[in-house]
Amino acid sequence: MILCIETATPVCSVCLSDKGIPVILRESTRLRDHASRLTLFIEEVLAEARIRAGDLDMIAVSMGPGSYTGLRIGVSVAKGLSYGAGVPMAGISTLKALAQGALNLPQVREKKESCPGQHILVPMIDARRLEVYTARYTRRLKTLKEPHALVVESGSFRELPEDRILFFGGDGAGKCRKLITHPGAVFLDQLHASAGHLAPLAGELFEKKEFADTAYFEPFYLKDFIPTVPRNKLR
Repeated sequence: MILCIETATPVCSVCLSDKGIPVILRESTRLRDHASRLTLFIEEVLAEARIRAGDLDMIAVSMGPGSYTGLRIGVSVAKGLSYGAGVPMAGISTLKALAQGALNLPQVREKKESCPGQHILVPMIDARRLEVYTARYTRRLKTLKEPHALVVESGSFRELPEDRILFFGGDGAGKCRKLITHPGAVFLDQLHASAGHLAPLAGELFEKKEFADTAYFEPFYLKDFIPTVPRNKLR
């Protein structure tokens, strides 16, 4: 079995998967709760499966981009388990995992039948103000545009042909809805980060034995961390 960890967004999520299929899932959407919830969720899913960490085949962790704090927590716990239990680990793009999750939604499946043209999956993770972390993928999860930071403006994505269907989802998509006017835009309001989305991708990595070097593995922050100073400290 593979333990999947997702902490890159406000969702703290853990699942056990078998052959790419989520079997046991724990999730919390409470803000700033990752540090206290993550280890508890891991203990719960292992106990429910009646296995120990050393029985795992692999540990998969969402590697970013996303929340700096969330990524540090998730990766630190994954590395600690990998070292302690002697289990290999792998990192998975948070954006690619979101795109994987989109494929399971009815809106996306229905469009495949009714609009068989080129579909583009555009996962979005909230950054600051009108900035998001995003990428573009085909339905087969081939990368069309690598992960990047984008300030969404009026007219964004209008360079794409009008016959394309663009699926926007993730916690950064909602704030961009009024600015994205592409005629093929479809917003997946129910799509959020989840360890369950990592499961199929983790299964593929395990089959290929594409493991990370635990000692040198780091989150993919995409941008350098810039701390903010509370206003009351500026006075």
